[in-house]
Amino acid sequence: MKYALAALMVAASLQAQTNPAQRVADDAMVIDRVAEVSKRDLPRDVLKRIANEDIDLLRGKRADGSYEFASWERFEAGRISNSFSVGSNKEKMETLELKGTWIYRVIVEIPARRLLVRKNRPIWIERVDVDYVPEGSTQSQVQSFEVKAWLQPGDIKPIDLPVIARQATAKVIATADPKGGYGNVDVALVQAKIVDKADSPYADAVASAKAMLRGLDNNEIPSIRAMAQRLEGTLGAARPAASQVTVTAPAATAEAAVPTQRPAVADTASRIETQAELQLIEDLLTGNDAERRQGLDRLHQLIRRMRP
Repeated sequence: MKYALAALMVAASLQAQTNPAQRVADDAMVIDRVAEVSKRDLPRDVLKRIANEDIDLLRGKRADGSYEFASWERFEAGRISNSFSVGSNKEKMETLELKGTWIYRVIVEIPARRLLVRKNRPIWIERVDVDYVPEGSTQSQVQSFEVKAWLQPGDIKPIDLPVIARQATAKVIATADPKGGYGNVDVALVQAKIVDKADSPYADAVASAKAMLRGLDNNEIPSIRAMAQRLEGTLGAARPAASQVTVTAPAATAEAAVPTQRPAVADTASRIETQAELQLIEDLLTGNDAERRQGLDRLHQLIRRMRP
């Protein structure tokens, strides 16, 4: 049994590598069905994990964390931060250490207050040492950024790395004013953002998957289903529409059978489709320049379709 299960897992992994579109289409069908039967018990965490894995698959994620159809860019996607208390030691400065992944900037900030009410103290920042592994490399590098200055409460010192680092450890060498006692320092590592390439063969599918994630965050069942069905259609695995029926005319009229839709079902489907398209456009318009251009194009196309 163990060997059979292992074989199935390997086969599934190979299928995902050789045909990511089919894998994502199958997952979209599952998400659509789960959303259809869910009430207040929608397993959002599980579905979000599936959707995120599918996005990585469509982007062509590599073992080192890079992507074939996307790249890490110097746009803030998030921060890893921590607050430190720095004492005054004449013999040895303190080392404040913070680690993170996909980092392009280190920010050292002296808060205006400590303990919410007390005014913070000036902090002497000697330097910032960063041990990092650059994107596309396996070799660790170390670089020191000299500061040698007193930072006053409210001051911010940003330090940009020469490259985007897959892994980074920042060490801030600092001490407080011996006359004023200890002070507080906030250290933050700014994480890069994943930007999809405009020439990706799965650009539209990734945009739909991201819109589906947004629907999962907001627990919007119609939007989730519409985006899942869009994914199936984009990747060539859509199911036949259940709302279509075939009406055959009497033999005397000699007319061919024609597919028709029930008006109420058609109107509902049209509203859901329009709402899903607008949410996709909104998601694109909040992205990078290429995504915004794509969003504007889709908006113009939608407006032209809606004109009488």
